[in-house]
Amino acid sequence: MLEEELLDLMTFCLQNPDSSEITDKHKRITEIGQELFADGGIDALENFFFVLKNRIIGEIEKDPSPMRSLWNGFAAEWEY
Repeated sequence: MLEEELLDLMTFCLQNPDSSEITDKHKRITEIGQELFADGGIDALENFFFVLKNRIIGEIEKDPSPMRSLWNGFAAEWEY
């Protein structure tokens, strides 16, 4: 369920970079990242992002990699 929500949020952000909703979407992406990190640490973040990146690139041909930085600060190993 979180994967689908993240997919929708990131896709929206990539397709609507000038939207007034971007700040709220980024906030929710960060919240979900915190939940993932609390449940599975860095491995969970890496695994989720890998899947999301491949799906988003496959579906809309845009790379969500810049949004990895929204999860910075959870652990020293995650700095983008």
